[in-house]
Amino acid sequence: MVKRTCSLKAKKSFGQHFLNREDIAERIADSLLLNETVQYIIEVGPGRGMLTKYLLEKDKQLLVVEADRDMVLFLNKHFESLKNHIVSADFLRVDLAAVSQSEPFALIGNFPYNISTQILFKMLDYKSIIPEMVGMFQKEVAQRVVAPPGSKVYGVTSVLVQAHYDGEYLFSVDKGCFTPPPKVQSGVIRLTRKKDYELPCDASLFKRIVKQAFSQRRKMLRNTMKTFIKDDPLLKEPFFEQRPEKLSVADYIELTKKIADRIVN
Repeated sequence: MVKRTCSLKAKKSFGQHFLNREDIAERIADSLLLNETVQYIIEVGPGRGMLTKYLLEKDKQLLVVEADRDMVLFLNKHFESLKNHIVSADFLRVDLAAVSQSEPFALIGNFPYNISTQILFKMLDYKSIIPEMVGMFQKEVAQRVVAPPGSKVYGVTSVLVQAHYDGEYLFSVDKGCFTPPPKVQSGVIRLTRKKDYELPCDASLFKRIVKQAFSQRRKMLRNTMKTFIKDDPLLKEPFFEQRPEKLSVADYIELTKKIADRIVN
């Protein structure tokens, strides 16, 4: 009995904060669109299964990825339908194509806040098989992901995610809805992959340019883009007088094309 009780406690090492509101768990699960292309649902960090039980009601095969072995034992014991559908591993190390057999899946979870941004970047690595994502993040991170150009929180994550996905902030979740309560508010967002989600430019260069631009967000592009095209007359154009937060995804794509052309020539 003592061992089981201990296994259910949230562990700081895993960044665990267990949702304790059934209505919110159901609302998160129902936020998935689950169009006909989606074959699976993959939940990250199910913990004690608060969200899991609502996902099991969906007409899709559910897979869960859980790094905490104590929680894996709990899930196996209390969710018989999850047998052989639990991946006991660190999500950031999982080959999602192998787990899903390269079939499209919806990604969902009350994501551990200490790795939430890394989860987003991993999603981008597998964007060809992830048509949608619904996730709970620290509220500031959630707002940053879907922030429009010109916003104070618009940054690298905003641009890289929005280059491939349309984002929507769904609702906020109070600290008291978790056990133990986190120190921050939470927010739930939905990301839906764009129809034309592949970039019409060099994807690697695009990423480097976005990161370089925001590395000194108070400086104009004229200064930060010297890393790629130092002393180039192109830098004298009015476009390069802008600061990084003013540029849309489309602007960054055009910027990438311009710089790629200069590098090649």
